[in-house]
Amino acid sequence: MFKHRAKAVYLLIIAIIIGYFSYATQFSDNWLGYHPFRLGLDLSGGSHLVYRADISKLAPGDISASMNSLRDVVERRVNVFGVSEPIVQTQENAALSDKENAYRLIVELPGVTDVQEASRSIGATPDLEFRVVTTKKMEDFQAANTQESFGTTTAEQTFAYLALFETTGLTGRMVARANLQFNPTTNQPAVGLNFTNEGRDLFAKITKEHIGDYVGIFLDGQPISVPVVREAIIDGKAEISGSFTTDEASKLVRDLNYGALPVPLTLISTQTIGPSLGAAAVDGGIRAGIIALILISVFLVVWYRLPGLVAVVALGIYTAVMLALFKLIPVTLTAAGIAGFIITIGMAVDANILIFERMKEELRRGRGIWDAMHEGFARAWTSIRDSNISSIITGTILYYFGSSSIVTGFALVFIIGVLVSMFTAITVSRLFLYAVAPQKQTKLSLFLVSNGFTRNRITN
Repeated sequence: MFKHRAKAVYLLIIAIIIGYFSYATQFSDNWLGYHPFRLGLDLSGGSHLVYRADISKLAPGDISASMNSLRDVVERRVNVFGVSEPIVQTQENAALSDKENAYRLIVELPGVTDVQEASRSIGATPDLEFRVVTTKKMEDFQAANTQESFGTTTAEQTFAYLALFETTGLTGRMVARANLQFNPTTNQPAVGLNFTNEGRDLFAKITKEHIGDYVGIFLDGQPISVPVVREAIIDGKAEISGSFTTDEASKLVRDLNYGALPVPLTLISTQTIGPSLGAAAVDGGIRAGIIALILISVFLVVWYRLPGLVAVVALGIYTAVMLALFKLIPVTLTAAGIAGFIITIGMAVDANILIFERMKEELRRGRGIWDAMHEGFARAWTSIRDSNISSIITGTILYYFGSSSIVTGFALVFIIGVLVSMFTAITVSRLFLYAVAPQKQTKLSLFLVSNGFTRNRITN
C-alpha cells in the first residue's frame, strides 16, 4: 500500500512539473525558455495560396520526383522569407480527368497577409543566362546607332541590341552558390557566383574562346552586366556588378541560391484570414475544452465516486502531457486539431469507464475490493487495446491519405491523444486507484468504489 502511494505522489509531482512547463513556456520571460504553441493558419491568421503545377512537359515517371523537388524548393524560399511555421504540401486531385491540371501546390503562410508579395516571392524564377557577342559586332552596332539616337533608345534599337548576343548554354541552373559582395573601391553591391563543375568547365571554355569579346549577363531577358573578357577564367567564379541596390542584390542571391522552380506554377486560389478571426477560433476552442473537462469531471465524480475522482486526476495528467507534447514534438494546432484533442478527452474517459464497469461486475460476483480492481483492469485491457488500435489505424489512414492540412492536423492530434489516453487509463488510473482504495471492506467502502444511484446488490 505504501509503495503504491509513494509512486502516486512521485507521478503527481512529475505531472505538476509537466503542467507548469506547458503554462510557463507560453510566456517569454521565464527560465524554461519561450515555447509557445504552434498555431495553424486558421488560428493565427495569414495567407492560403493554391497553385496549379504545369506537368505537361514532364515524363510520367518524373512527375512524383519533380513535385517533391518543387515542394522542397518552395519550402526553402518560404523559410528564407522569415515566415513562422509555414506549411508547403503537394496534392493530386484524383477526381479530375485532366491529369495535367490535377497537381496542386498548397502554401500556408501564418502571419502573412500581403498575398501579392507572398505570391511574387514564391513564384519568382530568376532566369539567369550568359550570352556572348564579338567586339566587332558590338562596335558596328555602336557606330550605327550612336550618331542618330542622341541619347535616346528606340524599341527597334533595343531589339537589335539584344539580337547581337548569342546563347552559350550557361544558365543559373549551373550556379552552385551565390553570395553578396561589395566593391572595395566604390562600395557598390555585387553578386558573386560559384559554378558547379559543369558550369565551371563551360564558363572556362566560353571565356577562353572569347577573350576580347563581350559576355552579357542576362537576368529575366535583360542585360544587367556586359563585361569584356580579359582572360580565361578557369576557377569557376564570376561576378555580376550591375547597378544593384543592396536589396536587389540580396534578392538575386536568395533566388539563385534556392533554385529555379522545377515545375512552372500558376496561382489559382488565394485566401487571407485575419488575426481577429484566428483569435476568435482560439478562444472558442479553449472555451470548449474547459467546458468539456468540467462536465466530464462532474459526471465522473457524481456517478463513479472514488474511481471517478481518480479518473479526473488521470484526466488532468492526460491534459498536461498532451499540451507538453504539442510543444515538444512540435504539433501545429489547427481548429480541427483542437477538435481532435477534445474528442480524445472523451476517449480517455471511455477507457476508465470500461475499467470501472468491470470492477462493478466483479464486486457483484462477491469479490473483494482489491480482487475486483485487479480483475477489472485485467478484463478491460483487451477491449481498451482493441478499440484504441482500431482508432490508431483510422487516424494513420487519415494522416497519410488526407488531402489537406485540416485532415492531417486532426489525425495527428487524434493519434497522439489515443496513445496518451492508453497510458493514463491503464497506468495512471490503476496506480492512483491502488493508492487510495479502502483497505477494509465495509458498506461505505463498497459504496465509494461502486457507481450509480440504484441499489447495488453487492455481496460482502
